[in-house]
Amino acid sequence: MMINKRLIGTVKESKKYIALNVAIQWCSLAANVVMMAAISVLLASMAEKNVTRTRIYTTIIIAAAAVVIRFLCAVGMSKMSYLSSKAVKKTLREKIYEKLLKLGTSYQEKVQTSEVVQVAVEGVDQLETYFGAYLPQFFYAMIAPLTLFVILCFINVPSAVVLLICVPLIPVAIAAVQTWAKKLLSKYWGRYTALGDTFLENLQGLTTLKIYQADEFKHKQMNEASEEFRKITMKVLTMQLNSITIMDLIAYGGAALGIVMSVTQFKAGHIGLAGAIFIILLSADFFIPMRQLGSFFHIAMNGMASSDKIFKLLDLPEDNNENGKECPQDGDIVCKNLAFSYDDDREILHGIDMVFKSGSFTAVVGESGCGKSTTAGIIMGHMKNYTGNVTIDGNSLSQISEASLMKHITYVGHNSYLFKGTVRQNLLMGSPDAKDDKLWEMLKEVNLADFLKGEDGLDTKLLEKASNFSGGQCQRLALARALLHDSPVYIFDEATSNIDVESENEIMERIYELAKTKTVILISHRLANVTGADNIYVLESGNVAECGTHEELLDRHGVYEKLWNAQQELESFGKETA
Repeated sequence: MMINKRLIGTVKESKKYIALNVAIQWCSLAANVVMMAAISVLLASMAEKNVTRTRIYTTIIIAAAAVVIRFLCAVGMSKMSYLSSKAVKKTLREKIYEKLLKLGTSYQEKVQTSEVVQVAVEGVDQLETYFGAYLPQFFYAMIAPLTLFVILCFINVPSAVVLLICVPLIPVAIAAVQTWAKKLLSKYWGRYTALGDTFLENLQGLTTLKIYQADEFKHKQMNEASEEFRKITMKVLTMQLNSITIMDLIAYGGAALGIVMSVTQFKAGHIGLAGAIFIILLSADFFIPMRQLGSFFHIAMNGMASSDKIFKLLDLPEDNNENGKECPQDGDIVCKNLAFSYDDDREILHGIDMVFKSGSFTAVVGESGCGKSTTAGIIMGHMKNYTGNVTIDGNSLSQISEASLMKHITYVGHNSYLFKGTVRQNLLMGSPDAKDDKLWEMLKEVNLADFLKGEDGLDTKLLEKASNFSGGQCQRLALARALLHDSPVYIFDEATSNIDVESENEIMERIYELAKTKTVILISHRLANVTGADNIYVLESGNVAECGTHEELLDRHGVYEKLWNAQQELESFGKETA
């Protein structure tokens, strides 16, 4: 009942802590039995008016010793629970992290980021209670009634038998609701992760929703999803309350029956007064362990539901080709009949052919939504569910290991992530072994050195997402980190968007300089930045409309010329207005 062998086998370290927890609880029970025996004898002696001072002092000493032992046992149980919970958190979160690394950068095609976060945080926390409280209590609840039964058999067998027979009624009640509870909690976690997905998606796309005035519609959707989650939560709480009530009735009823049996056996002369009192004092202890187990049952059920989610994630197939080929240091990147769809009804790329020659500067331009960033994502290995073929020096992208691909290609996006910490820590992600002189050299190349010297140098603090830096400073720091990576291929995906003109010009100068020694793919909405490219691909609605140099494309009077003229007019108007 509620024992998941795979889950326990996954966290093998917790087994010893669970065993020690059970042993400590048994020692506490033994101390309590000795104390109750001493008290029973004392009370019987007082009733029979033959109590002695020695008896009183002996009982006090035994009771005091039992209290101390039980206190130490309580501390030990708490310690074992903590160590067990610690092992669970460490092991499962490490496995989830390792799984994400194995799934690679394309993991989002198989599982939502919000679900990963929920499972890794709250899901693992639920299992902390399962290992730290439920499992020790489960095994102790099996041992404690049997121990008491053996002890009480020496006092009065009928009373012991009646108490033992009543104990299994609690797990029977638990089993009765288990099937229903499992289905209900499965729905609960399904609604919970769905709500998380919706919330994260709306939060990430809030700007777009505002622009298209769709925020009110999404707001209503969120309210509906929240109401559904509230209803399922109320059903879970109702189920828990009802089952707890049933277990209480059984536990208290069983204890009362034990008391009635002891009194009846005493009247019949089958046991003495001390024995009757002893049975009465221990009647509740028959049911308390199992009743405590019942209180952990619903938490454990929630943990089981979350473990299903965890194993669903851990069982996802891995296709990042860890043992694949090394990525060639030189060679053309060729896309042949490349097509990609985010869903069946929306194809982004329609069988395009593109060649990015080794050591060349290639630009990809087009209106928003034409498939520029999707192409970059496929080349980087972020998106794998494409059709057609992508090769590097004749080697299929699917056969190249992801680790090798990450070393071979450096990607700089329009919103490159900078982590909370220092400038040095962020730069060392590009080259962990780089010395300070090398870091300053890269900062000087992106014209950020003078600014940082006026701050705390390489120890300048960055807030989350570098919110204390300007947009231009963030992009220049991201570029410095990319230069430290020193890979054969660089992809710049709108790397100069949403920053000031001065920073844009400085970054573009460095990109042009980089293109003299590296393979550079530049994706840009601003055509003025791509005029010096060796080749320009113009995408339109997921198709390659044109390709050639800047001058060749203007002479064709096609899509590129229309975009160029429109941007020139807009920029001229902006300058005149300014």
